[in-house]
Parts: sequence; structure tokens; C-alpha cells
Amino acid sequence: MYVVDHDLLSNQTKKSAEHFQHALDVIPGGVTANIKYFAPHPLVMEKGKNSRIYDVDGNEYVDYLLSYGSLITGHGHSHVFQAIYKQMEQEGTTIFGTPHKKETTMAEKLIELFPGIDTVRFANSGLEATLLAIRTAVAYTGKPKIAKFEGHYHGGYDQVLVSVNPNLAEAGAAENPRAVGESQGLPDYYVENTVILPFNDLEATERILRKHAKELAAVILEPIQGGFIPATQAFMDGLREVTEDLGIVLIYDEVKTGFRVSLGGAQSLYGIKPDLTALGKVLGGGFPIGAVGGKREIMEVSSPYNGRDLLTIGDDHQDKRDVLFHSGTYNGHPTILAAGLATIEVLEETDAMERLFHQTTILRNKLETLYKEWNVPMQTIGVGSIFNIILTDEQIANYRDMDKVNSSLRKAIDYEVFNHGVYVKPMNRYSMSTAHTTEDIELTVDAHRKALAKVL
Repeated sequence: MYVVDHDLLSNQTKKSAEHFQHALDVIPGGVTANIKYFAPHPLVMEKGKNSRIYDVDGNEYVDYLLSYGSLITGHGHSHVFQAIYKQMEQEGTTIFGTPHKKETTMAEKLIELFPGIDTVRFANSGLEATLLAIRTAVAYTGKPKIAKFEGHYHGGYDQVLVSVNPNLAEAGAAENPRAVGESQGLPDYYVENTVILPFNDLEATERILRKHAKELAAVILEPIQGGFIPATQAFMDGLREVTEDLGIVLIYDEVKTGFRVSLGGAQSLYGIKPDLTALGKVLGGGFPIGAVGGKREIMEVSSPYNGRDLLTIGDDHQDKRDVLFHSGTYNGHPTILAAGLATIEVLEETDAMERLFHQTTILRNKLETLYKEWNVPMQTIGVGSIFNIILTDEQIANYRDMDKVNSSLRKAIDYEVFNHGVYVKPMNRYSMSTAHTTEDIELTVDAHRKALAKVL
């Protein structure tokens, strides 16, 4: 076991520690999202620019968290900022609460980029997008249950907060996983009515799906688990074939992978059209957004032509049970869509994605070379502009394989690189941006070199 030096971190980030103590008085746990916490206290940031962020103590970091991958153009990209200012100045408001042109413009762009999208609805987060996709699938098929894969995360709501990071002692056999609830306050109903599948195991997955086919509305998955463990082509081909055969809606959760592995997401890489696609993160250009797109006949169940407005009093010409309810005051927010469209414009510049992927490959290769020099079993796993540092030589194909990883060493290294100017939340994946430079890469490799020397 490797020990994390919490004292060193606290000594270099005293103002962060003080701020966190103050936050504890007014915010449960001192953070507004559980993922923002790590011991002994999270680092409190004050500003960001390009590939760098700066904490309240004045420490500067090369940022690989990038708001969990959302900021693919880095912090404060001028083209994105200009689009935001232009939208507010020209339109005179941040929001209308009515249809507007940018909704159609963004929908057309997503239809152009993503093979599986015919029409689009907007939401306010990736969580809302997956929730809407599931509701749409249930309404379309008339079947009550969903299936998800062990180790896959689709948002923090009851229906999918199952078997995301289960204790293997409770999770059953690898080829027949047992549903495990992941939060207090989660009704037993969702644990009992969510079918869990083994990622990258087509034979076992098909067997489970055929067993439950009559009650399954949808299968939802991250085509690249956690943003870094890719499905095999054979698995994805087989999953598409069996879901079509059984009349089960196939949902790709591309919140992490949309734009980061390809402008058309993972579905473009695999050459597969899912029935529904959930998007978020990069799509908002640094603002909260979600979107669901998919086959026209499935998406049409959300059309207001199909039933009354649930929130309009007296509009009772049809039973509300005929309505797939989807609404939200901020859906299709003009300022956010302006930022998202500007981000896509940056990514569509000549060679932008190619250069981003090339820089990511350079960093991965240099890190793998460094760890090999130190005789530390290590591999970088990922696709496109995202990857993770995995401290094992063994193959990683799913959630259970991560049990082979030397996590204590990885955590100790992650804490140590803080002290040398590299930021990623401990144990998290690395996300690159178009703002990262050769200098950033060299600094990052040097930080890992110093961390290895200290920790080992």
C-alpha cells in the first residue's frame, strides 16, 4: 500500500483548506456535488485560462479535469466567449422561453454529425438526456424495464443509480451480474427492476437479454465505459443485432464520448446507428446542456401533437396518459446553444481534431515510456482525446477488470502531481483540449517523473 501525503497538500493549499472549512458551515459536506470532494479537502479554484487553472492559494496547474471533459477548447476560448457576447447583445436577452432559431440550427448540426440522429430534443444536462431517452423508450415500446451495464454511469437518479461501482462481493457472477443499489434513499423497486449486463461479454449479454426480452424497453450503455474502456467492435455489432431482433431500444449514452472521440461520437467510430443518443458536456461549451436524438419514429412520441399540455389547466381533450411529458424552462437555452455552436465551429476547423488527438497520443506515449523506465506496470487506455492511467499490464475490458489495478499507487501519484502543477481529480481520467501545448505535455511528464521518484 502506498500512502498519500495529505499534510503536504494542505500545507501548499492553506486557503483552499480554510475555504472548505467555511463551506462546511453552509453546504452539506462543503461541496455542491459529491464528485467534487476528495480528502483532506478539495482544491478551490479562482480562475482559468486556456489549459491552466489557478487555485485560491495562487498555485497554477495544467488542467486535465476540464470540468470532467466538458471544456474541449480549454478555459475561456475567445471564439466561444465572442459567441456568448454576440448572442446577448444582438438578441437583447439570455432566454426567450419560446422557440428560437438556434434550436433548429443546433438540431441540424447534430443530425449532420451523428449517424443515429434524425430529430433532436434539448434538455439541461446529460442526466436529463439519459432520463428522457429512457422515458421515450418505455413510451415507445410499452415495456416497463431497462437494462444497463455493470460499471456504467448515466446520471444520479433512481432508475440508473444501480451497479455503477458495486462491491464485487455483492455483485454476483461476472457473467450474470446482480443489481446493487448505489445510494441511500434509492427505492428497492429500481434495484429489483433493473437488469444488469456484463460489458464486452456478448454471449452472456445476449442470454440475459433474451431471457428478459418481453419486459425490456431499452438497453442503455456507454459505448466507451467511463470514457476510456472501449467496447470491442464485435460486441457492439452483436449488441445492435440482438436488440433489433428482440425489439429493444438501444440507447448510446454519449455524454462523455460525444465530440471527444469523434465529431460524430463513438457511433461514428463503430459504424453503428443506435436508436437513441444522449449528449451533454462538450455540447454546451462550458454550460449545462443535454440533448436526445434518435430515430424519427421513436422521437415522435414526445411531440405535443400526440396529447394535451400537462401543465395547461383545462386542456383536457385527451387523457394525460397519452402524453410523453418532456418540458423545461431552460431547454434549448439561446446563450448555451451559442456557446455550443461556437465550440463545434472550433472543432470543425481544419485539422483541429487531428491535432488534438495527436497531442493526446504524444502525452500517452511519453507517460508509458516514463513508467516503463521506472519498471512500473502501466498502460494508458482511451480513445481520441480522453484516456486513463491504468497501473497494470493485464487487459482491461470492463468494470471488474479494474480490480486488477494498483489503485493505491495511482492515488499517491495523483496527489503528488498536484505539487508539481498538474490537476486531475485523484483516480479520474485525463481529458485533453485544443488549448494544451507541447509545453504542457513536457510539464506533465516531468511532474509524473518527480511523483514517481517521491512515491516509490
